[in-house]
Amino acid sequence: MKNLLAAAAFLLLAPAPAFADLTAFLGRTTTPEARNTKGFAIGTGLLIVGFEFEYGATDEKLRTATSSTADEDAPALKTFMFNGLLQTPIPIARTQFYGTLGAGVYRETLSTDEPNDGTNFGTNVGGGAKITLAGPIRLRLDYRVFSLRGSPRHATVQRLYAGINLKF
Repeated sequence: MKNLLAAAAFLLLAPAPAFADLTAFLGRTTTPEARNTKGFAIGTGLLIVGFEFEYGATDEKLRTATSSTADEDAPALKTFMFNGLLQTPIPIARTQFYGTLGAGVYRETLSTDEPNDGTNFGTNVGGGAKITLAGPIRLRLDYRVFSLRGSPRHATVQRLYAGINLKF
């Protein structure tokens, strides 16, 4: 009986292996106009909990004389976020689902309105999936909603991306 208890304690107290992953992504930020975004994320995780640093850069989009759909100029946005993730401990049908919550710094710029450019604090919430393609290579799909503090031109920004994820 003592051996059984010792074995159970060892299994429960033994550290879970940590994994790391790296993602390069392309996507769209939809607020106030759809524009391209690109970036990367690097993270680590245990079974259910993970952490990552993510950088994203969204392009500026200016109105043109021939554009009838753009009501206003859309600023460039750079985000530097530290995120916590809750994820499924094992892939389900080759897919690992996750939810994320994070905070960090953003920088918003607009070439036609430079005096109102700003850097401040922001938060984000979202989720996604990492789908195994082959070996350690996965497709990552992610949706985020950013809440920008200070005086941003748009306080809530949405982003959707797809990226290649390398698990190591």
